[in-house]
Amino acid sequence: MTTESEPMLRTASGCDAPSGKASCAGVADQPSAGTAADGSASVGVAADKPAIRDGRPAYGTADGTADGAAAVPSADDRPAAGGACPLGAGAGEGGSRIERIEPPSWWVGMQTPLQLLVKGRGFASWQVAVDGCEGVRVTALHPGTSPNYLFVDVAIAPTARPGRIRLRFTRGGEHFGVDYELAARPQRPQRASFSTADVLYLVMPDRFADGDPSTDNDPSTAERCDRRDPFGRHGGDLPGLTRHLDYIARLGATAVWCTPVLLDNEPHQSYHGYATADYYRVDPRMGGNEAYFTFVGECHRRGLKVVMDVVTNHCGSAHWWMEEPPFDDWVHRHRSYTPTNNLFSTHMDPNASRYDLEVLQSGWFDRSMPDMNLDNPFVLNYFRQWAVWWIERAGIDGLRVDTYPYNEKGPMSAWCASVRREYPWLNIVGECWTTDIPRLAYWQSGQMNRDGFDSHLPALMDFPLQEALCSALRPGRRGGGMMRLYDCLADDFVYHNPSNLVTFFGNHDTERLADVVGGSWRRMKIAFALLATLRGIPQIFAGDELGLRTTDAAQGHGALRCDFPGGWAGDARNCFEESGRLGEAGDLCAYVQRLFTWRRQCRVLHTGRTMHFAPEDECYAFFRYDRNACVFVFVNNSRRRVRIPWSHYAEIAAPLREGRNVVTGERVTLSERSRVAPLTALVVEFDRGVAPTGRVVCDAGDKSAAEQ
Repeated sequence: MTTESEPMLRTASGCDAPSGKASCAGVADQPSAGTAADGSASVGVAADKPAIRDGRPAYGTADGTADGAAAVPSADDRPAAGGACPLGAGAGEGGSRIERIEPPSWWVGMQTPLQLLVKGRGFASWQVAVDGCEGVRVTALHPGTSPNYLFVDVAIAPTARPGRIRLRFTRGGEHFGVDYELAARPQRPQRASFSTADVLYLVMPDRFADGDPSTDNDPSTAERCDRRDPFGRHGGDLPGLTRHLDYIARLGATAVWCTPVLLDNEPHQSYHGYATADYYRVDPRMGGNEAYFTFVGECHRRGLKVVMDVVTNHCGSAHWWMEEPPFDDWVHRHRSYTPTNNLFSTHMDPNASRYDLEVLQSGWFDRSMPDMNLDNPFVLNYFRQWAVWWIERAGIDGLRVDTYPYNEKGPMSAWCASVRREYPWLNIVGECWTTDIPRLAYWQSGQMNRDGFDSHLPALMDFPLQEALCSALRPGRRGGGMMRLYDCLADDFVYHNPSNLVTFFGNHDTERLADVVGGSWRRMKIAFALLATLRGIPQIFAGDELGLRTTDAAQGHGALRCDFPGGWAGDARNCFEESGRLGEAGDLCAYVQRLFTWRRQCRVLHTGRTMHFAPEDECYAFFRYDRNACVFVFVNNSRRRVRIPWSHYAEIAAPLREGRNVVTGERVTLSERSRVAPLTALVVEFDRGVAPTGRVVCDAGDKSAAEQ
């Protein structure tokens, strides 16, 4: 992500939970006792503060357990309810004492250890035990440097049964109990994450569709809706997105990636969601937690996967803990505002100074985005559990991690490994925004890095390919044209797994495709043909299939993240309906639909190899192939009609016979006499086996453009 302005830091939270929020636990008085119901003794807080190492408190071991504290067994639990995280008002005496317990619920049968964050006045000095659940016990307590935080390690045996447990809090003669939900894990079909078989559709919900205008403003949030402001909230929400999932599915997409939907309570520019104010609460202006769960369920009903956009590098200045963090170094603090230096190279540069690396990792991304300190194991544990909670509770299918290299790389490697230990099938893609291929490849799990580092991050956003695509297709290009694209793909040997790269020509942080190509509909079709057929996992930014352009370039990101036409009552046109997609925009959308619907069932594009040929006169040819099938792509990026040099491709093309134009459906054969019109992409699918007999070719974008 990128930001455009730097609003002043706010230290007050300003994000009190509305009275209508669901509580995360019931509370009732409980007589004090010396032992828990399962016979385990309550665990008291150690009086000693953490030792100081290298100028900071030493919190404990690499797995997040404090020095001298009992390690939490690997058996775990997991939540079912899933309302908001603060305890609801009127929950009894305990509810008036405890402000928060996070995670708000958990499950039995998990691998991820459970460590509860408990916030309440003076709670660092309380003792905690578990009543009412055999196989569940408190193993260690860790006070924060703030007297109002206590971290509680809870061990859950593999034999523990689901149900409500009673957390018993005691201090001297005071005592009370709080119910906490340990649920059975949801019974879901065999799950699969996003892969090369998928097409991601990227949506910024605030700019997609307003399904419930009554939630455009909420009394618990700071910013009000104003569609006239390019940087303001426009009212798009999860009900609006859910209402139009059929449009996304018909387009050929198989997964939906939303920019963050958790509460962002900044007073301005909160629409993008990247300054989180509450990690367990979906923004009420988006519809709240239940709207998100409904959205995920409706996606799955249509065969669409859901990729959640998460941010571990920073929170928002309006986050509730910024008023009083649990530890003094919960976030990175500086004597004066210190922005990050964006020098990702310091992670792998053998000549880099420690100073530059520290500024990268501890500098703030923006004044409104305090930088989290993942070297603090309680911060790291918090984010481990948080990711697991959303995957388990909502049933999401993958994660996209924002601003990945800004994090401390060791803790983030542990975070990825921990999440994938719980969900081995899960794909996680990191935003590592660099166009330098070796520096990008460093971050992919399995990469044989010289320093021995393994990120455990399986997938990456392919920014080098994005730059090459845009450079090749931009009118008046000066960046090498199609040769730039060829060279970029020639460097695939650097990656551990080039297939597990998310490919794109634009997203919510870059120029829109139509802006890149100067509004050329032909160049847009070339871009989509390449996106559909090159290796990797393609991603489309909502509206690019219609040729949407930035409304006012002077307004930067606020204007390129324009509203989807038809998402609001009273819009002049409704592009969710075919009748509203007129002219060239309708033609482009239909082209994209045909291309990506075909891609869904074309296995050779999912798992096949690539053979490409050096471009000549701005014409680039490549084959995607396996033992049974072959797809031929020829891009004429020039302004003249060209002949296909079919004989040059004999090493792979010789066995090919009749093929099928994947967009028009026509049967075609190719030969030295086949020609392709200017600014046109040809895509032909073959069954492998027999030599070509060829005569006629038809391009994938414009039937009349291909000539013999």
